[in-house]
Amino acid sequence: MKATKLKPGVRVTKINCLILLGFLLTSSITYAFDNRGGQFLGFEEFSRFRKSQGKRPGELVLESPEIISRIQWNELVASWNVEVPTGTSLKIEARAVYGDHATKYYTMGLWSADPKLSPRESVPNQKDENGDVNTDTLILTHNCDKLQIRLTLSDCENRKPQLKFVGLCLLDTTAKVSMLKPNRTAWGKIIPAIERSQMIYPGGNVWCSPTTVSMIMNYWSKQLHRPEMDLDVPEIVNQVFDAKWDGTGNWPFNTAYAGSYPKMRAYVARLSDISELEDWIACGIPVGLSISYNRLRGRPGAPVGHLVVCVGFTKDGDVVLNDPGTTLNVQKTFPRKNLIEAMAYTKNAIYLIYPEETKIPKDRFGHWDSPISRKRATLGK
Repeated sequence: MKATKLKPGVRVTKINCLILLGFLLTSSITYAFDNRGGQFLGFEEFSRFRKSQGKRPGELVLESPEIISRIQWNELVASWNVEVPTGTSLKIEARAVYGDHATKYYTMGLWSADPKLSPRESVPNQKDENGDVNTDTLILTHNCDKLQIRLTLSDCENRKPQLKFVGLCLLDTTAKVSMLKPNRTAWGKIIPAIERSQMIYPGGNVWCSPTTVSMIMNYWSKQLHRPEMDLDVPEIVNQVFDAKWDGTGNWPFNTAYAGSYPKMRAYVARLSDISELEDWIACGIPVGLSISYNRLRGRPGAPVGHLVVCVGFTKDGDVVLNDPGTTLNVQKTFPRKNLIEAMAYTKNAIYLIYPEETKIPKDRFGHWDSPISRKRATLGK
């Protein structure tokens, strides 16, 4: 649905009033939708983005119209799926738009296939009075319901990046929501994903994220009979390493690499609780989880970040995970309550990686890339 504004001097007729009334009714119905404090907006068509020449030769800048969200958000994570031939690159930026001003454009990531030719890194030191970017997450000082994104695509020797998808994961961290009923159709179901340990590699103790991606990509490699997607962990490490963060845990970098493969979709999302995770397992789709490791294991102390693959649930509803942080017996079962507390640390952040044509779960609350999330991405002028 497009936002409608009457231009100065436009005559208000009976027909115009009927159109406006219809617009207001449609808007009220849309806003009544319960997003439970989170919203995902997916874009794979960019014709309404304003095109302009960048500062350098071969740069194309795409700037979105104002995007009207259905929540008052204060955190944003941007994901992208783009094929970047050697020497080409993508810069993705986002800004909040308030009634009386817009923030600056914050850089959410610099992405390329070869960091020796073009940067592939996050951008630190962006803090101002309106907010800051914590590696991959824009955190606002005040909640907002409008935003814009800007994409800069750089060519190289007639090679052009091919933008497939952009996802925006919005969150209102002040929202209070009740727990959903469990989806018991996922109970007793185990997805046969390969078990891989990060600990068998030199320096692998900090490679939980690329190991998680490796396990999920191996699963789809077998399902699709695409051996090129079965990659050893160090190969993925080399493709997702963020020099400015000095690590491999940049969430969108991991999904961007998985989504760079033809006909694959990969992005960061946030769930409202474990019931939505069960929706994905019920559909036979493994999910990467960003969690607190010590909370998962029921241990005290400050939260310790970790990535694992959810492959199923026991018949009693406890969670079955492929945990790359162990050398032996990678697949383990953890109490359901431990997982709920562990996921709360990252506000239920997940990696969703699957073929574009996959039948995904019904999106009850607009929390992942689905027809319902696309219908609720209202673009202004």
